[in-house]
Amino acid sequence: MPDHAVSAAPAVQRQLDRLSQLGPGADILGLDRITRLLDRVGNPHRKLPPVFHVAGTNGKGSTCAFLRAALEADGKRVHVFTSPHLVRFNERIRLAGRLIDDDALAVLLEEVLDRGGDVGASFFEVTTTAAFLAFARTPADACVIEVGLGGRLDATNVVDAPAACGIAQLGIDHEAFLGNSLLGIAREKAGIAKSGSPLVTLAYPEDIAAAVREVAEARGTPLIAGGKDWNFTRTPEHVTLSDRHGTLTVPAPQLVGGHQGANLALALTMLRAQSRVRVSEAALKAAATDARWPARMQRLAPGPLTDRLPAGSSVWLDGGHNRAAAAAVSNALAERAGGARVHLILGMLSNKDAPGLLAPFVPLAESLTAIPVPGHDHHAPNMLATLAHDLGIAATSTAPDVTAAIDGIAAAAHESPPMVCILGSLYLAGEVLRENDECPD
Repeated sequence: MPDHAVSAAPAVQRQLDRLSQLGPGADILGLDRITRLLDRVGNPHRKLPPVFHVAGTNGKGSTCAFLRAALEADGKRVHVFTSPHLVRFNERIRLAGRLIDDDALAVLLEEVLDRGGDVGASFFEVTTTAAFLAFARTPADACVIEVGLGGRLDATNVVDAPAACGIAQLGIDHEAFLGNSLLGIAREKAGIAKSGSPLVTLAYPEDIAAAVREVAEARGTPLIAGGKDWNFTRTPEHVTLSDRHGTLTVPAPQLVGGHQGANLALALTMLRAQSRVRVSEAALKAAATDARWPARMQRLAPGPLTDRLPAGSSVWLDGGHNRAAAAAVSNALAERAGGARVHLILGMLSNKDAPGLLAPFVPLAESLTAIPVPGHDHHAPNMLATLAHDLGIAATSTAPDVTAAIDGIAAAAHESPPMVCILGSLYLAGEVLRENDECPD
């Protein structure tokens, strides 16, 4: 689907407008265009600091956040490339610890489009090239790079010799590109493996683990598989990791949800598996408490949206949009609800699995309000409301936007302050953060 990125900075917006006119307007997997585009600008991907490359269906962004937090806790300068952005396009490119500024971003996009506008590159490929140019030109100690889609044919997979690669949780998503076979998806994600660079994975069912192992062996990749080569346990207070280096106990992650223990452990194992960037034990422990990752079970602060609800209400925001993410978010909500029921506000892109996302929330939901996702092709709110009712959520309705949905919940709150969860799309999450004055920095 088209990205629809906009910027308040006129110089950046001019380049985004050029990109929307020149590019195909959608993700088209393959490494030919990105390779030609990078060659036009001097192959900056060959001049990067040590790279930590992370794939996965869910959890890869959180894993990147833990990697960054550990490295920065040791005083390292860290470049980070993630997607999508929530509020500002600049969130995708973090230079040595700070979001890229508008002036620098405009110049980079202009340079890439001037030199390679005829390549027919996608939005993501141009963005990736601009990020790699920035990273190659700005001194840093490490790069943390999140795969955009899949792995084997993702534009970020041009990096030749990463310090370490990691694969987070696997599940069904992006079926139009990756199919609906978990074995096939596992092979695509494992395609980030590089000869001689350690590949760390979570524990998967044996058939999935075997598919990943087959790819790793074919590429000469040292595989460090969860459940076999490393393990972790989590309590409410701690995560304990065991690998070939011994046992490490760190605080439980501040990021909300039991699933974040696995993402933290994956990041720590990646850091311990490689030898190119030294990270102290104190920094590994700090990763758990220092990492921040907006719109992943984020409790919204007081602001223009949340202040519309009665005092004592809580509003949680998550951009999860597939079945596996829904299971993790619903479990996290249940832990915090303490037996109370939750008011859901849902908006989803039209290419996402609405029944799969909704099913885990049925036992928790007091109501559901379906809304559109501004600027994107989305499931019709009426359809989502009908589906939710058919699945067993009795009180369903629609609203034109998130503010109206919040107002409807507030008007119906007669006794206890409501608990609200807004979910279904990272694009919707970005709108919510913007409207509540909580722009990521």
